[in-house]
Amino acid sequence: MTSSTAGTAVSHADETRPGVIGGAIRLAERVLALGAASHPRAAILLVLLGLACFLPGIVSLQPMDRDEPRFAQASKQMLETGDLVDIRFQGEARHKKPVGIYWAQAAAVGAAEALGVPEARSRIFFYRIPSLLGALAAALLTYWAALAFLERRGALLAAALFTACIDLAAEARLAKTDALLAACAVAAMGALARVWLGRVRLTRERAPAGLGTTSIFWLALALGILVKGPMVPMFAGLAILVLCIREGSARWLSELRFGSGLLLVLAIVAPWFIAIAWKTGGEFFAASVGKDMLAKVGSGTERHWGPPGFYAIAFFATFWPAAIFSALAIPFAWVNRRDDHVVFLLAWIVPSWIVFEAVATKLPHYVLPLYPAVAILTVVALVRGGFDPDRRGARTSAGLVVLIPVGLTIGLSAVAWSFDHALPLTALPFLLIACILSWLAWAAFSRRAVEAALGIGIAASVVLSSSVFGLVQPVLASLKVSPRLGAVRDALPCKAAQVATFGYREPSFVFTIGTDLDMVESGEAATAFLKQGGCRLIFVEGRYAKAFADAIAAANLHPSTVATVSGFNINTGRRTEVTAYAAGLDPASPTEGAQ
Repeated sequence: MTSSTAGTAVSHADETRPGVIGGAIRLAERVLALGAASHPRAAILLVLLGLACFLPGIVSLQPMDRDEPRFAQASKQMLETGDLVDIRFQGEARHKKPVGIYWAQAAAVGAAEALGVPEARSRIFFYRIPSLLGALAAALLTYWAALAFLERRGALLAAALFTACIDLAAEARLAKTDALLAACAVAAMGALARVWLGRVRLTRERAPAGLGTTSIFWLALALGILVKGPMVPMFAGLAILVLCIREGSARWLSELRFGSGLLLVLAIVAPWFIAIAWKTGGEFFAASVGKDMLAKVGSGTERHWGPPGFYAIAFFATFWPAAIFSALAIPFAWVNRRDDHVVFLLAWIVPSWIVFEAVATKLPHYVLPLYPAVAILTVVALVRGGFDPDRRGARTSAGLVVLIPVGLTIGLSAVAWSFDHALPLTALPFLLIACILSWLAWAAFSRRAVEAALGIGIAASVVLSSSVFGLVQPVLASLKVSPRLGAVRDALPCKAAQVATFGYREPSFVFTIGTDLDMVESGEAATAFLKQGGCRLIFVEGRYAKAFADAIAAANLHPSTVATVSGFNINTGRRTEVTAYAAGLDPASPTEGAQ
């Protein structure tokens, strides 16, 4: 049964059913039919879906410690110094990832400056543009990859499931590598799928891959290397290994044109790798491979350790709303594990997933490039009748789709009340709508309208993402410590204040204040900073208040207390209080207060 015929059958079955559930089912079917009418319509629908999921809150969300502001700050320093080879965070070499994301961010900010946007370098949104575009590209490329396995309607549904997942919605808003990496990975794997499925020349649908397909593979591989080193080669390499074992031969790989392909990769990646090796004396490779990659394998870096099975559990949150339905497709995947389509998708997912589970350092977004394959496999199961709501436990399991929006509604309300003594009243109606839509998705599944259930779940994700990022996040002032400290600096009567920090050292603060932020290590260094004359501002974290007070008393200094900012540091998991002291203010100095 094709995806289109499956959808028609469900639609006809429910046309006579009155009520909200029947109406939701029919609406979901009609939207899918509208988008599946042509490739341009499908692409437009996916872009609109992506913008609805990714844009709310992308400007108001504070720089999210610690990775995002490190990337953004290093890109900012490229613009400040004009050095597009070395990667630095203040005076420290940042030799963990290749240069691709920094070039992309610097280009986005540079374009904003060229268009006359004031203070573009200090606005985190412009550094997020490559991630936003990467997430949109990943959505469209998932559609393209899915067309190797499914008809247009099924490919659209698979791409929409990936676009609407929580993990991609988060990464689209962060100035990091992962959204761009997902785009590169799905492009490479979509091309590889066409080579694999075209190795037996039996029908037009299984024709050999052309030059364009193989060029996409090698180009995606090269760009993926510049973005995040060996990750895309790992995804492709492990899949190729499994497929060669399955085939008992590697002859099918001849269509990849390895000679010309490797030359293309070298032509793209070699210039920068040679330049950074020459500039750092090889230190980049020692740091990125020895201190970053291998450290993540052996131990959990920066408190990001997780046990094996971490991703299997996190999957039900990060791939929501499709996760529980994807889990229900596992029996289909097992029964059809020898089918060419299923073999490829499992080769894309399973070996890399095992690697991530085995590595000690774990973060939820590491498996994001595997989710397009999960989405495609889920829809393949749907199209081939692999879902049976009447199977024992299926309806109960599908009901778990409601847990994420309900949990977020309760959890975010509790966080807002605990930290800021307020409720997100504007967001609550929309959060409740997301809960209702999730219930409708479960109800549609229970009525055997599985395709519609997935479509309604996607609608629930749009509402949930918009509510959480667009309405709840902006009012959680306690989480925005660095921006509030930056506002203290901006309110000073002297606009060229020299700024230091004692104790509070989050990368978001460096990005907010600027590259020349002085991070002092002791009370004596703090007093030495204040003695240098001119307008000076120092921020002292509460744990260091006594050391600072003792030092300024010994030095007979009397800086003005400008403001105290209280909040919650999401990195340390502790409440924090930072007090700002100023010396050399103009007569019209600000009054003391709390922020």
